[in-house]
Amino acid sequence: MLNLFSILIGIFALLFAVVAFTPLIGALNWIVVPIAIVGAGIGALSSRNGGRNLNILVIVIGVVRLMLGGGIL
Repeated sequence: MLNLFSILIGIFALLFAVVAFTPLIGALNWIVVPIAIVGAGIGALSSRNGGRNLNILVIVIGVVRLMLGGGIL
């Protein structure tokens, strides 16, 4: 059950990350990364790894996008 909840959080964060990839909306990643961190924490409590891995992927995408945009763009 926790894995399913973690996957849902990961999909929600991934949708925001896709929107944040558009120019001038990159600051939205400041919201995406903490949501994905919470999802990864919930996924770590589960016996399966799928939700945790999805959230780690979203965290990496968000952090890389923040680094490319200088934290703002």
